[in-house]
Amino acid sequence: MVTGAKPEVFSSSLRVLLVSSREEDFFLIREILDRNRWDLRAELDHAGSIQEAKDMLAQENYGLVLFDHATGNTATVQMLSGFLRSGVNVPFVLLTEQADEKAVAEIIHAGAFDCMEKSQLNGANLARTLRCSVNLHSSQRQQQAAEESLRKLSRAVEQSVDTVMITDLNGVIEYVNPAFEAVTGYSQREAIGQTPRILKSGEQDAETYRQLWQTILAGNTYRGILANRTKRGEIYYVEKNISPIRNAQGRITHFVANGRDLSERRRLEAQLVQVQKMEAIGRLAGGVAHDFNNLLTIITSYAELALDAVIPGTPLRAKIQEILSASRRATELTRQLLAFSRRQPQALRVVELNAVVGGIIKSLHRLIGEDIELDFIPGKDLGQVRLDPVQVEQILMNLAANSRDAMPQGGRFSIETSAVYLDDQYIQQKQAAVPVGHYARLTVSDNGEGIPPQHLQHIFEPFYTTKSTGQGTGLGLATVYGIVKQNHGFVWVYSEPGMGTVFKIYLPCVEKREVGAEPVHKSPGVPLPGNETVLLVEDEEAVRRASAEYLGRCGYTVLEAKDGVHALSLARNHASPIHLLVTDVVMPRMSGGQLAGELETLRPETKVLFVSGYAGKMVADHKVADLDSNFLQKPFTLRQLASKVRSALGDTTGASQA
Repeated sequence: MVTGAKPEVFSSSLRVLLVSSREEDFFLIREILDRNRWDLRAELDHAGSIQEAKDMLAQENYGLVLFDHATGNTATVQMLSGFLRSGVNVPFVLLTEQADEKAVAEIIHAGAFDCMEKSQLNGANLARTLRCSVNLHSSQRQQQAAEESLRKLSRAVEQSVDTVMITDLNGVIEYVNPAFEAVTGYSQREAIGQTPRILKSGEQDAETYRQLWQTILAGNTYRGILANRTKRGEIYYVEKNISPIRNAQGRITHFVANGRDLSERRRLEAQLVQVQKMEAIGRLAGGVAHDFNNLLTIITSYAELALDAVIPGTPLRAKIQEILSASRRATELTRQLLAFSRRQPQALRVVELNAVVGGIIKSLHRLIGEDIELDFIPGKDLGQVRLDPVQVEQILMNLAANSRDAMPQGGRFSIETSAVYLDDQYIQQKQAAVPVGHYARLTVSDNGEGIPPQHLQHIFEPFYTTKSTGQGTGLGLATVYGIVKQNHGFVWVYSEPGMGTVFKIYLPCVEKREVGAEPVHKSPGVPLPGNETVLLVEDEEAVRRASAEYLGRCGYTVLEAKDGVHALSLARNHASPIHLLVTDVVMPRMSGGQLAGELETLRPETKVLFVSGYAGKMVADHKVADLDSNFLQKPFTLRQLASKVRSALGDTTGASQA
């Protein structure tokens, strides 16, 4: 294909190509041009054939082509059309002999700019024809460039993701682009002839609009963020730039408003604020957990010791049991604080979700009551998940409690498990930052009162509750959210007033199937007595004394130490074996981890049990404990401590079931 040649600037020498099979035509026209250089400076080249002309046009830039051919021959029109279709973009002037009007019209229609009879060839005529053809061609290339520019501008506006609205001087809408239609819900036909007041939300005061109009009427650009209302009545936020449009005389005739929908950005910002809020409260919870846990351990331990010293059936025994009951509720509250902040200690294991849920069903029956029907529909081929079964129990207990409160007259509470694979399409649809892969889905639903829309977006926030004062802590669903996130899963909630609520929890499956998945966690029973020697290291004196007294009652010989340095001194001077070290993790002067390291050299036969009131992450940072085997989280009961001691000493059968 022949590429179009770029015409020379007309003020310089014009390069002209003559296409003619007769060489004498070339000499004649060149002589005419040379004699009239004062009127038109032109350089003439000669092509003796169509093919030679194509080659020369492909290699050189010519400003004009003189084409010599017999008039009336239809081949003339075909050749000219072929040249233009092949990409030659220069003006053509045909040289003819005795051309009639019809033939000239056909030639002009085919694309020639002009037509000259050879009999009229002279300097003045030739210069005028060449000059007019070049000027006309240049002008045409310019309404074409302008038209193409307008087409590009129109396409850009039409395809822009930002809204574009043009109004007249009075604010009457004359144009809106497709993005405006998509964001606002108003079609172009509905919007044109209206004013931007159709988008008014009531969120801005009159002063905002006064400043807007004052700015644009003064010829300046208004920039700001406005809250608008869609046709459906939904509020959306848009970043607005409104500029005046002036005519050739500089007078303002119209205004153009560009708007960027900020809905997605504000959604992400809200999520970030929520995450930061959760992290801040989580840090607070983690910071006070140690003190809370120590205090609760003291209260629980001494209440247990007092209970053992009181004769059954006396009023005092009932009062002490109330203290223990309150301690257990406070302990659960602390665990919830740690759960939603994702700092709860975890005893992770690979389990089958159906087995875990199945082991919790009986407890749920007691929680929700007889007037609520409980269904469990286990799915098939779920795969295995790595989690702490106790945390699954926390999730189901909290959701069941919420459902029970939402169904005061009774109803249905359902739990269903299923295997799902989340692909890119699902993730893009949900706009969720979750990995592609296999998940075990836990669906919990009820047919209760449902959650109103104004509350739905806040339900996972800590301390957010719609219940009456004293009826709830506002930590139940925050606990669910925290546990799910701690296990690298995610949760969706669907609810409408009067239509019930559905929670869908997705937990990632382990990549490789592992055999020997463990059953649901069993509660400790009554520990068997022992006769071994235990080195008990605790910087909180009240906790240490209560623990030592109870372990002594169980038959153990207890060596008490107030910190790691004191414990090492006792270990060096004690002549008999020390079977177990029970030590707090975080202590002044020497941590539990450092103590265990020193004692391993001094007494390699001594086993270790770590305890701590700090959150699991703090313990994990010390890299001293397996949270499932040799760690006990405060607050604990003395019975739990004795059971863990017995287990750590190697007696896995030592707990009789209560």
